[in-house]
Amino acid sequence: CRQALRRAAGPEVDFARAEREHQLYVGVLRGKLGLQVLELPADESLPDCVFVEDVAVVCEETALLTRPGAPSRRKEVEAMKRVLESLNLNIVEMVDENATLDGGDVLFTGREFFVGLSRRTNQRGAEILADTFKDYAVSTVPVHDSLHLKGFCSMAGPNLIAIGSSEAAQKALKTMQQMSDHRYDKLTVPDDAAANCIYLNIPSKGHVLLHRAPEEYPESAKVFEKLKDHMLIPIANTELEKVDGSLTCCSVLINKASEL
Repeated sequence: CRQALRRAAGPEVDFARAEREHQLYVGVLRGKLGLQVLELPADESLPDCVFVEDVAVVCEETALLTRPGAPSRRKEVEAMKRVLESLNLNIVEMVDENATLDGGDVLFTGREFFVGLSRRTNQRGAEILADTFKDYAVSTVPVHDSLHLKGFCSMAGPNLIAIGSSEAAQKALKTMQQMSDHRYDKLTVPDDAAANCIYLNIPSKGHVLLHRAPEEYPESAKVFEKLKDHMLIPIANTELEKVDGSLTCCSVLINKASEL
């Protein structure tokens, strides 16, 4: 964890606590929600490999393997490719050396894609995503003061965008609203980091939302608690946040029954 990329120097990651938090995260997905979880083996030569979201974008039966913006992360794609091939998805590989795309910059609303143009994702990467998922509109959003677009927003329901309160987050939301033909509801939380949450619609459970724990972001947690129709599950992410990780970073959600 000392070698993981980070935008700014800060406190050292407590590895044992990071492991416990990650085990809880996996336990919620597998045990509490009954999802099938395929765990990739850790690769000690790739310190950022826990952030699997960045190396693949999966929509319906197609998986786009990305070309991460940080060169040190490009080998992470190989392990992801093997596991996605085992699920018999249509695999598209991003081979253009002028393209960069991190999955953390890709927000799929169920109707369309928003792609953040950030330090890690460029216009060519967004164009390849648009070519891959032709059934959906793709709009680009400039990202400032954040590593990724989903550093300050995510889907919190079928038509609901959770968004941080910072000026940069609000400006990005305005851009998304101008780009879209659809009108989304918004849930504004005081803390940008807390706006990254995981929404799932599970047949046996209904609307499920994994969000940051009250001990981390108490004021934002109060906002989520207003969502009375959701099963709310608070999850701590204090350690991975030190190396720019958020809740969506650690999983790729695939709507498909696994044969494995």
